[in-house]
Amino acid sequence: MALAVAMGAFGAHGLRDRLDAYSMTVYDKAVFYHFVHALGILLVALLARTGAIAPAGQTRVAWLLLIGIIIFSGSLYALAVSGVRILGAITPIGGLAFIIGWLVLIYEALRAQRS
Repeated sequence: MALAVAMGAFGAHGLRDRLDAYSMTVYDKAVFYHFVHALGILLVALLARTGAIAPAGQTRVAWLLLIGIIIFSGSLYALAVSGVRILGAITPIGGLAFIIGWLVLIYEALRAQRS
């Protein structure tokens, strides 16, 4: 979460005058998804501590969300700063990791309820 805040501050103060409107929008989206999914990782840890999901489930979900942050937000950060549009081609892989992570969280919560 600290990295998401730092990236947001860097974008707002260090890149605002260097990026065009489109690139700034891409960068802002990267920060938003980075922050939301970092919060998700924290939420998953809290759910595991309360027994709402198993520790093994926590690990699976947290890894999927982290992979999503790296690929989704990372590719958007790189796209915004470099302008190399082909980087956007790998962004959906990160989005898929986010979706799978949230679905695995639901599965793990339902599984813990049945136990």
